[in-house]
Amino acid sequence: MNNLLDDYALISPLRYRNNKLKLGIAIFGLLAGVSSTSVATPLFVAFCMGITTVFFGKVPLKFYFQLMLAPMGFAIAGTVVILFFFGSGSEVFSFNVFGYRLVANAQGVDMALHVISRTVSGMSCMFFLSLSTPVVELFSVLKSIRVPDVVIELSMLIYRYIFVFLEVAMSIKYAQTVRLGYKDFKTSLSSVAMLASTLFISSWEQGEKLYVSMSSRCYDGKLAMFEARRPIRLPEAIIAGVYVISTIACSYLSIT
Repeated sequence: MNNLLDDYALISPLRYRNNKLKLGIAIFGLLAGVSSTSVATPLFVAFCMGITTVFFGKVPLKFYFQLMLAPMGFAIAGTVVILFFFGSGSEVFSFNVFGYRLVANAQGVDMALHVISRTVSGMSCMFFLSLSTPVVELFSVLKSIRVPDVVIELSMLIYRYIFVFLEVAMSIKYAQTVRLGYKDFKTSLSSVAMLASTLFISSWEQGEKLYVSMSSRCYDGKLAMFEARRPIRLPEAIIAGVYVISTIACSYLSIT
């Protein structure tokens, strides 16, 4: 609970830069990495986003690597399947597992490298945005670019109550733990079921309280949001332009 992404975003020096520019950079990097037909462009995007997040955003390097481990775990698990069961071409390497020979072909290796590089690229862009822009300010940007109000308000409420229910769940689990609620498998199942049912009832009650409180404050279907005006400065525009041009050039050179 002490290492939430919003905590780093609130103290990041990049927080005071133009939010639309940061959103545009993240979306451009995400599209460039995913649509690239080579490994070089996604890795270049991931490198630029990582350098910006760690050195300019002052995010601890260890914490950044820990964030990348979770998506990389899923990517590697999928890559293993792609590596040995998809593709064709010449054999790159092989080995035996319990008498079964696993072979990695050239096309399978190429597909696996693409999956890994695109995963790293996409997650680095998302972490750049989430570690430099508080979610409340991101909602304001979405509102300014004409995203439907119902989508923004539902997202705001969901985001708010994720942490409310997380805190309730942690309190209940701690109380169950000190009462030996997880001493064995059977007791653990009972405790988890009780925790889930309590959270369901709590969420139902919180929803009714929220509806009553918002209705009593004359809620008309729209939540007012404040958007800080931060103009794009010349150095920021130059750096963003160099990044975009470099990414396009890297993509072009890797194709040719």
